[in-house]
Amino acid sequence: MNRYGVVLFHTTSAVMQAEKAIFKAGIAIKLVPTPREFSSDCGISIRFDRAVLKNIESILIDSGIEFDTIHFMGK
Repeated sequence: MNRYGVVLFHTTSAVMQAEKAIFKAGIAIKLVPTPREFSSDCGISIRFDRAVLKNIESILIDSGIEFDTIHFMGK
């Protein structure tokens, strides 16, 4: 299994804003249920390939989209 990142958010509206901004930048992501091992206010997270971490962070910060944390999963 490839390593991938998961962005956790405080609100569903932040997830939707992030999805729109990241999609607009042409980066492939997937909306997934927040993994059980992580605590989050929102039950939806964004999953992305680890190779685009810097792009994801830049998009979220530049767009002013609040997120909780980013975790890495997979082997």
